[in-house]
Amino acid sequence: MTKQIINLKNIDKEYKLGQTKITALKDVSLDIQAGEFISVCGPSGSGKTTLLNIIGCLDTPTKGNVKIIEKDVINYSDAKLSELRNKYIGFIFQSFNLIPVLSTFENVDYPLVLLGMKKKQRQEKVHAILSEVGLYDHKKHRPDELSGGQRQRVAIARALVTNPKLVLADEPTANLDHKTGVAILDLMQKMNEEHNCTFIFSTHDPEVMKYAKKIYHLRDGEIQKQGKRS
Repeated sequence: MTKQIINLKNIDKEYKLGQTKITALKDVSLDIQAGEFISVCGPSGSGKTTLLNIIGCLDTPTKGNVKIIEKDVINYSDAKLSELRNKYIGFIFQSFNLIPVLSTFENVDYPLVLLGMKKKQRQEKVHAILSEVGLYDHKKHRPDELSGGQRQRVAIARALVTNPKLVLADEPTANLDHKTGVAILDLMQKMNEEHNCTFIFSTHDPEVMKYAKKIYHLRDGEIQKQGKRS
């Protein structure tokens, strides 16, 4: 039986901007199973990034219940949320978020250092994932010596090196040309199938949506509809 990895129930998220109250999410409920490959789509300002941040335990809702990887996280401390993220969740950002002074190897190794893994085991895991994403020969290069597509591959390797249950990708192809973006999506799809890792990526690009096996449409902070790829 497939496990439910995400359960959101009646989520609201509000921000204050001066005296103005802004509603980013409104009554969002969502159930996602392990191993799914999902797109959250919608125009800018629809609430996509806010939703991913709540799923990734980077933000907390104003109202509602959040269960991630069978854990009720709504009352977790910052320390417990950090531990959950480090162990179970990988992140891929449109701006890559690599550490510029570190090499490809060191950027991918960093999450394992945070987990306290021994050096020999870390080396084996980093070399294996760099080979999978086609960057083993670039392991000594720093980010400014890599192309945009290569940097996003480093980000994917970094997200997957800890064997997470869940990977969240916020507009992962936004800063890439079409051909490179397609290659990155192909790689994410391959990793989803081979690692049985749940992928959720946000986008407003119809071409990117085609890759998703399930699509959630957001508008003005509400889920408008759900669709499936044939």
